[in-house]
Parts: sequence; structure tokens; C-alpha cells
Amino acid sequence: MGDQDQRQAARLVDRVIEEVAAWPHVNTNEHRFEGREFTLGPREAGHVHRWGIVDVPFTKRLRETLIDEGRTAEHHVVPESGWTTHYIEDDEDVEQAIWLLRLSYLYHVNNLKKTPAGAEKFEEIDVTEELEELGVSEDVRAAFERRGVMES
Repeated sequence: MGDQDQRQAARLVDRVIEEVAAWPHVNTNEHRFEGREFTLGPREAGHVHRWGIVDVPFTKRLRETLIDEGRTAEHHVVPESGWTTHYIEDDEDVEQAIWLLRLSYLYHVNNLKKTPAGAEKFEEIDVTEELEELGVSEDVRAAFERRGVMES
């Protein structure tokens, strides 16, 4: 990757970082290999690498659904895990990376809302409504429901 390409990738990744870091209760921390990770307490919602890679964890079933829908790809290092990799090369890729990270964020928020502390902390986040706004497929919604994560 040339210097110009590296600078462009870093600018695009910076847009992802700026957006995700602004979400309620997200912490950003350094991640190995020139990266930034996004956490909610001890849970990692995903991380980015400066050269244009976004890695996002999901359950294996949800990961398979997202890959089948063409939303992301297998992880570039551990393809058999629940992790996914999305490459950022242009503005459309930035939007897709943010979509994937928001989906992971909502998954973790909804799990945390099942605890007394999380119920209060994340009270203002309506996961069901946000999934609607993201335009998730029925298969993605079903993957959330199978894991017992949807709000009642």
C-alpha cells in the first residue's frame, strides 16, 4: 500500500473512530497492530486498524447470516471464529463499518440491559427501534432473538 493509500485509509478509519467513540458509554482504547478498540465495560464491540480493516465479533450464527447477506466477510486471521472483517476503501465502506459496529454495540447493550446496573445505564437506548432504523433483515433479527437478546 502506497503512502497516499495509507493516508486515505487512515482518514477513512478516523471517521469510523469519531462516530463510534461518540456513542453512549463507549470507551476507546489502543488495540494492538495500530488499532483502536471500542468497548462497553469489559465487552469489545469491535476494533479498527489504521490501514483500513474493521474487525467485529458476533455469535457464529449471526456472523454466518451477515456473511451470507454480503454485509461482511470472515475474519482475515481466524475465519472459523465469530469474528468478521470489513475492509474500508471508500465512503460506502465507512458507512458499512459503522453499521456493523452499531449492530455489535446494540447486541452488547441489550445483553447488558438484562443486569440491574445495565438496565439503568442503557435505559435510553431502544434496541428494537434502532434495529428497525438499521434495516436489519428478518434473519439478523432472528439471530438476535435466538440468543434471547431482544427486548420484550
